[in-house]
Amino acid sequence: MKPAIVLVHGGFVDGSGWEGVHKILKKDGYEVTVVQNPTISLADDVAVTKRVIAAQPGPVVLVGHSYGGVVITEAGNDEKVAGLVYIAAFAPDKGESVNSLIKDPKPGAPVPPILPPQDGFLLLDKTKFAASFAADVKPETAAFMANSQVPWGVDALGGAVSQPAWSRFRGIPGI
Repeated sequence: MKPAIVLVHGGFVDGSGWEGVHKILKKDGYEVTVVQNPTISLADDVAVTKRVIAAQPGPVVLVGHSYGGVVITEAGNDEKVAGLVYIAAFAPDKGESVNSLIKDPKPGAPVPPILPPQDGFLLLDKTKFAASFAADVKPETAAFMANSQVPWGVDALGGAVSQPAWSRFRGIPGI
């Protein structure tokens, strides 16, 4: 029995960004579910992801992109989770959050064009969105993504991991 694949999106976007991956995995015979996290707080996103995990009939592989890596690091402690996949994602340790991981970038490191918070939410500068966030997609797709951004809650960035799920898999050969 193949595990179910659960795809978890990052900040500023929704699950539709997983469409291409979803098609490939479905063609290969996997059951695939795309989580639609509200990205208001880490606790809310973990709760939504756990509901998706619970709905799967068997083992689950969680796949997270960007902030989705933080979500799977916390939600992946569920015993149904057989593996974690991080795609250009944060993989925080206990007590870490996106805020703590990005607070002191190295000199010259790329810094995302995050605009100042508005009512507790963040957006990326639309004019810099493609170069900073969607450089590997068609320009018209990147433009659409810039215009359909999902505001990312400041509380989500500050949500700290209580127990990193990846620690469950330490010492397993091949991991």
